[in-house]
Order: sequence, then structure tokens, then C-alpha cells
Amino acid sequence: MKAQGTRLRVISENIANANSLPTKPGERPYQRKVVLFKNELDRKMETDLVKVEKVRPDRSEFKKRYDPSHPAADETGYVLAPNINTLMETMDMREAQRSYEANMNVIRASKEMLNKSIDLLR
Repeated sequence: MKAQGTRLRVISENIANANSLPTKPGERPYQRKVVLFKNELDRKMETDLVKVEKVRPDRSEFKKRYDPSHPAADETGYVLAPNINTLMETMDMREAQRSYEANMNVIRASKEMLNKSIDLLR
């Protein structure tokens, strides 16, 4: 759940900056961030956990917009724009939300089973 929460935060940041353009010539726009996960064995619980390994910048190319009147435009009139596809970010967000909700349902079901077991033992 913590890993998916981090993923949701990063996706939200990407969407919020999808239209941020540089303000000066030669300046770079906001660069999309991606979350890298890793599996980790929890020896106490004897289970695999998913953790955030790191959040790193996406290495894909920046988009170019033709806007010769923009202060950050180059000599050909193009401005670098963030490498963010809001449709893809929205789909990633939905996937992260579903994964988070699935984890919550597992916790609720486990809690209910534990409570029913306790009730049976009384």
C-alpha cells in the first residue's frame, strides 16, 4: 500500500506539471518522474513485499511545441515541453488506485476472519 501511495503521489505531480513550460531560453521543462519497485523478503513474516526502490526522471525525449512568441522559444520557434502524456498518467493512476483498493480489501478480509475466529473461540 505504501508503494502504491508513493506511485499515486508521483503520478499526481506529473499531471500537475504536464503543461509547465520553461521561462528562459535553454531552460529545461519539468521532466516526468517514474517509480521503480523492488521485491523484498520480510524474514519475520516470511513473505515478499513490494517496496519503492527509487523515483527517477523518465529518460524519454521532451516534446516540442511551436510557439515563436514564447520567451523560452529557440531560434526556430520551438519550446521544449514536458515529456508527459496525461492519458497514460491517468491510466497509471487508475491502476495504482485499484491496486491500493485491492490491498485494503485483503486487510479487511483478514481482519474479519480474525474477528470470526476469536468469536468462535469464545
